[in-house]
Amino acid sequence: MKPKISVLGTGYLGATHAAGLAEMGFEVIGLDVDAEKIAKLARGEVPFHEPGLGALMRTHTASGRLRFTTDYAQAAAFADIHFLAVGTPQSADDGAADLRYVDAAIDALAPHLTRPCLVVGKSTVPVGTAARLVDRLVSLAPAGGTVDLAWNPEFLREGHAVDDTLRPDRIVVGVRSDIAEKLLREVYAGIVERGTPFLVTDLATAELVKTAANSFLATKISFINAMAELCEATGGDVTTLARAIGHDARIGPRFLNAGVGFGGGCLPKDVRAFRARARQLGGEGAAALLSQVDAINLRARDRVLDMARDTLGGELAGRRIAVLGAAFKPDTDDVRDSPALDVAARAARAGAEVVVYDPMAAGAGAVARPELDFATSLESAVTGADLVMLLTEWEEFRLADPRRLATLVRTPRLVDGRNALDHQAWAAAGWSVRAPGRAPLAGQIPFDAPEAA
Repeated sequence: MKPKISVLGTGYLGATHAAGLAEMGFEVIGLDVDAEKIAKLARGEVPFHEPGLGALMRTHTASGRLRFTTDYAQAAAFADIHFLAVGTPQSADDGAADLRYVDAAIDALAPHLTRPCLVVGKSTVPVGTAARLVDRLVSLAPAGGTVDLAWNPEFLREGHAVDDTLRPDRIVVGVRSDIAEKLLREVYAGIVERGTPFLVTDLATAELVKTAANSFLATKISFINAMAELCEATGGDVTTLARAIGHDARIGPRFLNAGVGFGGGCLPKDVRAFRARARQLGGEGAAALLSQVDAINLRARDRVLDMARDTLGGELAGRRIAVLGAAFKPDTDDVRDSPALDVAARAARAGAEVVVYDPMAAGAGAVARPELDFATSLESAVTGADLVMLLTEWEEFRLADPRRLATLVRTPRLVDGRNALDHQAWAAAGWSVRAPGRAPLAGQIPFDAPEAA
């Protein structure tokens, strides 16, 4: 008989993992302290945008394979394996991970664990957290030492989370016992049978894998943005540079796209938390590296804003700027630490009239930045604009017709903050084009801008 599973925390990670486990054939109960969220999930409603997740949720809540609760006692009585998927936000003090929700979940679950079971951490935590939680579980659980703990980091990409759950590129499990390994092999048996590597480690290594992976990806992005600075100073082209070094199999082409930098709820937070933990452990080399990665990333936003200012003759005040994008990346409505929203807000504070359009994240953006105006279409956003800034590379923007948009703006000026567009095509349509790490392009055909309304 398959083990029954609970997932503690039904945010982005937990909801996706719970639905994925149900799709794998397990009976799953999701738990959260937010009763309103639980009620929505029980109806098959997903409170955020993630392609494919809504259909999965509706299928398995309707079948009864997936259900939800706010009751820890119910989850403890139901499940043999408990996945811990609560948030670990950034501390306001030093950037370290705030573990209050992890500790609260363990403290709430453990007193109800009256029989042998396995608790499996999926939350991103500082190395050493799992070892501390082992003692906490054993001391609080009536089942004592028969409650085991393992760590199974997640590697979800927003916009691809369902596929990453059902068809991951690797599974990492940090375990303390053969029983824990056996149970986790049973959970992921179908995935492993399709060829996915299953890596067994100790607890500390499993914790380090996630933060190391995200920090490495962040380092690649900051590296190419540092190269963009050099390209601008020397007349080089960062996109050609990226293609050239990306052909080296040791480097690879992914995450070598210069632009406004990374954001979201994971990479910035994980880099800062890893840096804080490295300092605590005396790893000054790692801490110094991660400090530079973070600094270069934030500087990329400054440079794109400076590019906009230069494009407008040195002054943002009184100019209408259309910002294309609010989400931190395409195919999500997540605006946490979004470079697009940050740049838009700073332009507005400098006196610009900023209008933001995002095909999915306008609602979340308006909540995060109520001082900004949000348009309901690409056309209404760019109409009358002195400058268009592409800051999230949605397909709608990449496929937009530059000739048609040129008839709507006041002046056809573009800052491509993601290096996502065909600059030659936009210049041929009359646009002057600027982008990080590339030489400016002037519009190649005469263009008579319409009078501003």
